[in-house]
Amino acid sequence: MRITPLGAAGGVTGSCYLVECGPSRVLVDCGMFQGEPEADARNLECTGINPAALDAVVLTHAHLDHCGRLPILVKCDGVCGIAGGFKQKIWATPATVDLTRIILLDSANIQEADAERENLQRERSGEPGQVQPLYTVADAERTMELFAPLELTTKQEIAPGITIQFHESGHILGSASVSMTLRHAGVEKVVVFSGDVGPLNTPLLRDFQHIGEVIESADLVFCESTYGDRDHRGLDQTVEEFRGILEKTAWEKKKVLIPSFAVGRAQQIMYHIAELHNSGRCPRVPVYLDSPMASKATELYRTHSYLLDKYAKATGFGGDFTKLLPELTILNTVAESRVLNDSWDPGIIIASSGMCEGGRIVHHLKHNLWKKGVAIVLVGYMGSGTLGRKLVDGAREVFIQRTRIAVRANIHTLGGFSAHAGQTDLLHWLNSLATKRRQPRIALTHGEDMPRKALAGKIADRWRINAELPMRGNAIEL
Repeated sequence: MRITPLGAAGGVTGSCYLVECGPSRVLVDCGMFQGEPEADARNLECTGINPAALDAVVLTHAHLDHCGRLPILVKCDGVCGIAGGFKQKIWATPATVDLTRIILLDSANIQEADAERENLQRERSGEPGQVQPLYTVADAERTMELFAPLELTTKQEIAPGITIQFHESGHILGSASVSMTLRHAGVEKVVVFSGDVGPLNTPLLRDFQHIGEVIESADLVFCESTYGDRDHRGLDQTVEEFRGILEKTAWEKKKVLIPSFAVGRAQQIMYHIAELHNSGRCPRVPVYLDSPMASKATELYRTHSYLLDKYAKATGFGGDFTKLLPELTILNTVAESRVLNDSWDPGIIIASSGMCEGGRIVHHLKHNLWKKGVAIVLVGYMGSGTLGRKLVDGAREVFIQRTRIAVRANIHTLGGFSAHAGQTDLLHWLNSLATKRRQPRIALTHGEDMPRKALAGKIADRWRINAELPMRGNAIEL
């Protein structure tokens, strides 16, 4: 029995674990590498193993850094040096299946468009050769045909000697941690994969489940450590600062632009705006959700309203954001989006992408960054080198679509809306497993080295467990 991290070990993208149990081979996640110089090359490697030899894939949730390489795994027609792709089942919660369809099709469209643009530029410049997209829409569609939905807490054998169970992780709609029982040659071991863990007491979604309350013990726990070295600013404080920005901008009759991740963050921001409007703590202004992907993801909150927390259920919300927020207009067409660009009227525009690198937010920034009084509210992580990071760092001017744009708008950074648990909540998630009479081994993944080491120190102080910090390709034997 052996588990090998094949991504997100010493980093936060490309999540993937190879589980070997006797003759069985299973992957947990198969995410895309992002934001690093060698990302494209790593994505083309598939997993470093023969996809046709895999018995199953288990997907913890629908974010691209966890599901984004699945179409490569399925197509694998020699692009990764191996002929014969993956043809078995991909296990995920029902909500994750629905969200993954949205995200993979969007990713495939981007891959095709980027390849087409690059090939056109090569043709114009006389540069030889053509580039191929990582995968196409057809590849993504074939991938979705392999998905098998599995409800939370239901046990399922997915390969000889390997049984899984999903547990609520509170990160995004449908996200789950995984407890996996391995049996081989008369030996039984239990391995837990945290997936991405959400912070406690955030609106809309239920808190993470304490896995130690439903399994007797674990032999090995893989825990994410994205924010293992710190806690986020309190949500109440963040919402109050957000309220102040919205109120000031509304009275000055200016726009508010909110670059947002389409899945999870956009819906949380709309929920907070609705609370502020409905409580009278902020003037009512028009709210626009300008992202086809976010629009599709938002509809799934109604489809999967059973996953909402008890407070959201008690209000009769039912996942219908237009009912909760009457001022909301969901835009679908490019023409509708352009009307907002030409308007000087006040309003709140929520658009993807979260780091300001693509999507409709780019056009809104181009038309509004140079206007005094406009508020740009950055509510998520901004990767190094992105337009969003340049705004965070105080750039006085930026280039958008090769046009120099002066930054006269007010830039606000709100760091309390993260969908990842901070250090205290990660320790809380681990507590029910680490305090068992038979303590588990703990391996920290999905984190840079500094957060991993800080969390390892806290784990050693609290439970006297020396957490392991595996790198990509480092196998852990059971």
